[in-house]
Amino acid sequence: MEQAVVVVGAGPSGLAISACLTVHNIPHVILEKEDCYASLWKKRTYDRLNLHLAKEFCSLPHKSFPANSPTFLSKREFIAYLDNYVSSFNIKPNYHRTVEFATYDEVEKKWRIQAKNTQSGILEFYVADFLVVASGENSEANIPELPGLNSFGGEVVHSNQYKSGAAYGNKEVLVVGCGNSGMEIAYDLSNYGAHPSVVVRSPIHVLTKEQVHLGMRLLPYLPVFVVDFIVILMAKVVFGDLSKYGIHRPKKGPFHIKNITGRSPILDVGTVSKIKTKEIKVVPAISNINKKTILFEDGAQKEFDAIVFATGYKSIANNWLKEFQYLLNENGWPKNKIPTHWKGEKNLYCAGLSRRGLFGVSEDAKAITDDIKRTIISQKK
Repeated sequence: MEQAVVVVGAGPSGLAISACLTVHNIPHVILEKEDCYASLWKKRTYDRLNLHLAKEFCSLPHKSFPANSPTFLSKREFIAYLDNYVSSFNIKPNYHRTVEFATYDEVEKKWRIQAKNTQSGILEFYVADFLVVASGENSEANIPELPGLNSFGGEVVHSNQYKSGAAYGNKEVLVVGCGNSGMEIAYDLSNYGAHPSVVVRSPIHVLTKEQVHLGMRLLPYLPVFVVDFIVILMAKVVFGDLSKYGIHRPKKGPFHIKNITGRSPILDVGTVSKIKTKEIKVVPAISNINKKTILFEDGAQKEFDAIVFATGYKSIANNWLKEFQYLLNENGWPKNKIPTHWKGEKNLYCAGLSRRGLFGVSEDAKAITDDIKRTIISQKK
């Protein structure tokens, strides 16, 4: 099957690309390995999840959120928005398609993609002028290798399997990972009567969502270091000195770190107050695991009933993209820096790998589509 554009992935990135291509009347097909679009949001997120950024930074191209929707949307509200988005642009992914490989034909100057229909077992072959990697940052759960983890006698889950703390009442639960998911899961566990501890290995910024919202609105008008100074000052007023609780602030500001590394500040949902009251404990890095006993770097040890790994995801595009070096590095991330990270060689693109959340997804989709359109026009001349 020959298409102008093949898009791999029907998460928000793939949907945004499809909508933009549709607006410009560019024929395309989306290949999605799951049985639905936005499968991460629909199947592998915890119940209490809300968007961490204000809605003005989370909409996809060509469709804003309703004016009467809240500033910070719940998971349910965002999924409803995606449902409406798919309907509005008549997006119809090919589901149950696992891409086995994609390679560039130097003779024909086209991409050749092989996908397996996991329902029928039939192999399908696609030929495209343009290939878009839209499988996103959250392709595969990342669980770090820890000494003795295989010996752990309790439950081990990744955050993509965690739904709520309802099953963990009165249990000792260790949350590994102190990003936004880890901190919110620890909070959720505590609300259900569990006794959570969260591993904090390195300095982190903790802000309120309102402080981040203010910072993002100021960034177009003020230098990053000024915005960082303002939000850090506000955070000090709200949270005080958290170092005595095991949380240390980085030397660089939160928006500077986000720009350089892609790592977001922690948006507090109530976790800090529970840390202060010792309902949630902060522990250092893990040294060793021996059955249910976990030894930490400070020499302390404790028994746990369960471990929740909120340690993020990894890109797996390199597994099927044979000439990944045209676009990605060995770890599956863009080899080019922002703002040209989305563009590779040989009409190869990536969307949603800028570590800038839904705002980055939208920007990538618009830039990629504009580039494809320019290329098509130039080829016709």
